[in-house]
Amino acid sequence: MTRRVTPAEAWQSLRDGNDRFVRGEMLHPSQGIERRAELSVAQHPFAVIFGCSDSRVAAEIIFDQGLGDVFVVRTAGHVLDTTVIGSIEYGVEVLGASLVVVLGHDSCGAVAAATAALTGGEIAQGFVQAVVDRVIPSIVSLVGPGKAPIQSIDAATLGHEHVRHTVHMLRSYSVSLAEAIDQGRCAVVGLEYTLTDGRVHLAESLGDLGPA
Repeated sequence: MTRRVTPAEAWQSLRDGNDRFVRGEMLHPSQGIERRAELSVAQHPFAVIFGCSDSRVAAEIIFDQGLGDVFVVRTAGHVLDTTVIGSIEYGVEVLGASLVVVLGHDSCGAVAAATAALTGGEIAQGFVQAVVDRVIPSIVSLVGPGKAPIQSIDAATLGHEHVRHTVHMLRSYSVSLAEAIDQGRCAVVGLEYTLTDGRVHLAESLGDLGPA
């Protein structure tokens, strides 16, 4: 029986992997023949990574992880729906992951499209608008009476708020995830990835991640 790592251990593993990626000193772990054979029987990922589908933000690469290490869910703009939440719950409750990561990034097209919809009424084509509609609630909280107009808010701030909002939506929408956080079995972190240097930055966290 594989030991379930703590949320703090899972968080440290991802931080270490990202540090290696930034330095260009990746270990490319868990990619050998033996690991592949081991995983044919069962998987025990230590983290669920829910990120944007952007081709420049491949989770296993930027965290220097391999086969069976992380359970990855991706949508454009890391927008939530019931199947995404169900997938995340599966990773935690069935597969035993002790950390959920919401992974955003700078220069996000979905955030830009949501901003354009709010400021100019621009409508995306086809079902892309469904993605935009799910980003808008995250950033609309920054505008309103007594607040700055959205045109004056920089893209980094809007993206940051979208990551934070998604973290809290996960807890409020998922009873099982909220219970796992309260029981110390799982933590949730919101991270922002910088395209130029490859580094992730902590934007929000729920649960016990150990010493800072």
